[in-house]
Amino acid sequence: MRDAVIVDAVRTAVGKGKPGGALSGIHPTDLSAHVLKALAERNSLDPATVDDVIWGCVSQVGEQAGGIGRYSVLAAGWPEHVPGLTVDRQCGSSQQAVHQAAAGVIAGQYDIAIAGGVESMSRVPMGSPRMGGRLGEPFGTLVAERYDNYRFNQGVGAEMIAEEFGLTREDLDQHALDSHARAARAMAEGRFKSQITPVTVTDTDGSTRVFDTDEGIRRGGTLDAMAGLKTPFRTDGVVSAGNASQISDGSAALLVTTSDIAERNGWTPIARFHTGVVTGVDPVTMLKGPIPATRKALERSGLGIDDIGAFEINEAFAAVSLGWQRQTGADYERMNPNGGAIALGHPLGGSGARLMTTLVHHMRDNGIRYGLQSMCEGGGMANATILEII
Repeated sequence: MRDAVIVDAVRTAVGKGKPGGALSGIHPTDLSAHVLKALAERNSLDPATVDDVIWGCVSQVGEQAGGIGRYSVLAAGWPEHVPGLTVDRQCGSSQQAVHQAAAGVIAGQYDIAIAGGVESMSRVPMGSPRMGGRLGEPFGTLVAERYDNYRFNQGVGAEMIAEEFGLTREDLDQHALDSHARAARAMAEGRFKSQITPVTVTDTDGSTRVFDTDEGIRRGGTLDAMAGLKTPFRTDGVVSAGNASQISDGSAALLVTTSDIAERNGWTPIARFHTGVVTGVDPVTMLKGPIPATRKALERSGLGIDDIGAFEINEAFAAVSLGWQRQTGADYERMNPNGGAIALGHPLGGSGARLMTTLVHHMRDNGIRYGLQSMCEGGGMANATILEII
């Protein structure tokens, strides 16, 4: 029986998603090409042997339109016979890409596949895709009728989750401070070095430098300072820019194959793809998906929450990851041990692969047998993945 293993995973450092951010001068196709080439070079991979490149991207408009997965392959200089597919499952796009790569490998459709993704939010701002329809009907009349013309808003959804789960402003702000502190500690201890491929960038003054350090990590924050930030979604709310993910640029990629093919190529896999699921929830609160997705993954795998040694739960908002932890009973110290999207950033279509890259390296470095990843997705969905160290 064929299995699916992750041989290697690589990412860029995450840049701030604004003009002047470290990666803002790089076209998203070129940024994708950079991690593809790095993955091949790190593993002496002959690109001609790759059966498919499955690439996540959310805002498929402007520079990210037209099938960026395919053009990233060409930008990397890989042979023209290597195809590329672009996936949109909102914030979980590149996690979904890993699921599809693993499924294709297990089914025998692929021998070697690359899964990953990209988002350059400085060049293609969030919300760029026009959702069509008249005012009040951004998703069509039938969806509007079903949900009473509700204007789907993730920030409002995060406020609703915080209220439902009894999460206070201080709870969310402390979780955000913990994310930054963990990321700063991980960076200081060199935990990210083995997963980051450096990128040569050009600054606004024309000088060049090597960018290899996540740009969004902040140090020295306090609850008092966090409490002074505005709550844009509700005047008396708890969600602020300080306890939400950062707008970011970044890309990541994973090499997926079978154990047998890895052995024939002289590769030592990091982890085996153990279980993968996806589920939906209501599109109004929309961000609670990781809770049922986690339960579904655990049921399918036969594992319990305490069997999992590390969790990567995307910190789209502190209410999402903290609400997930409170509802599942997972050990808080095992969740996002190297910081999450509040500190490291959230380059939408690249985030699923970024989280998985961080997860597999953390599992290998710490001898953790099982790791679980999940993230909320626009429209009310969530993927969950369980990996097993080899």
